[in-house]
Amino acid sequence: MPPFAAYDRRHYRTVAPRDGYALWSTTYEATIKPDMDRRLLAALTSVDWPHVERAADLGCGTGRTGAWLRERGVRHIDGVDLTPEMLAGARALGVFADLRVADVRATGLPAAHYDLVTTCLVDEHLPDLAPLYRESARLARPGGAHVLVGFHPFFIMRSGMPTHFNGPGGEPIAIETHVHLLSAHTAAALAAGWRLAELREQVIDDAWVAQKPSWAAHRDVPISHALVWRR
Repeated sequence: MPPFAAYDRRHYRTVAPRDGYALWSTTYEATIKPDMDRRLLAALTSVDWPHVERAADLGCGTGRTGAWLRERGVRHIDGVDLTPEMLAGARALGVFADLRVADVRATGLPAAHYDLVTTCLVDEHLPDLAPLYRESARLARPGGAHVLVGFHPFFIMRSGMPTHFNGPGGEPIAIETHVHLLSAHTAAALAAGWRLAELREQVIDDAWVAQKPSWAAHRDVPISHALVWRR
């Protein structure tokens, strides 16, 4: 795939994920749209959430996915994130058994320990997907699942829009973004020993536009996707 620069229409100042999320951490919860990830998670049918005993949330951020999992009966959730400022928000929720600063590609969590591994709105910041899928395969128990929700590559390419936020002074700041086709996910996951169990895609519809009218121009375009992998 060409680098994101080939599609970029915004040309915002771009920072590394660690630096970007440190700045965004104070306003992240107020600006991220639930339809990006939670609507897709709720639509999945191949994961029996209440019967998940242990989950590892990689790139857990402020704890949005962890809180969603706890609401659905997941009892033990460990989280890792590269950004201490985001983890402070996760810690305040009180839903994680363990939180640590770590890279999603090398978490330091115990091997073959989890029924479920989640990565939500993370993969677009990784230049290569293979290390993520190898790490999630290391963490999962036999029969375990890896649920990944990502920024849809078609939307990134069509809109030329990176992951971005408004900085403290109101300046739009982009976080380093990479484009990964669904075929790239498939190749990396299969090579790590995963098999695809479910795929969902979220399209910008009337409900989305009602929340963010400025995105009416993107109506009917896929904005995010969810993949369920099984060991």
